[in-house]
Amino acid sequence: MRKPPNERLTNQPNPSPSGEGQGVGDGLRRGDGDDAPAEDPTTPTPTPPLKGRGQHIPERTCILSRRTAARDELIRLALGPDGEVAPDVRARAPGRGAWIGVDRAALDAANRKGKLRGALARAFKTEKVGVPEDLGARVEAALQRNAMDRLGLEARAGNLVTGAERIETEARRGGVEALLHAADASPEGRRRLDQAWRVGLGEEGSGRQGLVLPAERPILSLALGRENVVHVAIIDRAAAARVGHALGRWRAFIGRDAELQAVAANAPAVELTKDFE
Repeated sequence: MRKPPNERLTNQPNPSPSGEGQGVGDGLRRGDGDDAPAEDPTTPTPTPPLKGRGQHIPERTCILSRRTAARDELIRLALGPDGEVAPDVRARAPGRGAWIGVDRAALDAANRKGKLRGALARAFKTEKVGVPEDLGARVEAALQRNAMDRLGLEARAGNLVTGAERIETEARRGGVEALLHAADASPEGRRRLDQAWRVGLGEEGSGRQGLVLPAERPILSLALGRENVVHVAIIDRAAAARVGHALGRWRAFIGRDAELQAVAANAPAVELTKDFE
């Protein structure tokens, strides 16, 4: 999987490094930092530190691919008291952890073949490892929950707006850092807001588009605590980076990052890729 860059969220294809980043229209404006692993939704997540400026970036190795990457580009698995493996997407559970950097298809295949259990036994240094048959589904659900929790937290902090008219106004004046659409948003509604966003960014011929989420309006509405949420505009650059990170991890794992790009003008680049966190 790849790691998420800090950009405005859009759907335009862009070459991505390894998992969470893609094209020019992924719903994000480009930024200049990487998000740290998603925090508990009750605690604000700090804006990701910028790499290459002297900061120490902790690294871990994927137990399946043996690829070494920054912690926030991998997903942590933890061993419960009952010996069963569970996703720990916020990397906060106590004890030894095992890290994976593959997408769901690869994880499910490794689980079916028994390769995953062997790798986990070595990582946890015990043969008493219970691996649920639906571990891939559990990881996906945890990443979705993490992304929706992040959106809910940013909503409570006043960092996003909803409603087509409010978003269009904000977009045309250049105030939108990330533009998101529910999976069941109408094509006409998406086009209208995408165009307003391009106008506000001075990129009318760019083809930049908001990011279509793998979640329909009931899920978005529940996450934000608002009725009938179809479109979401993030108006704070740091918030866009945090949301881009959480969405990138989720999309990378389920294999939906092929056309994803986050583009935030004057913001850190956010890569959402498959070789990710």
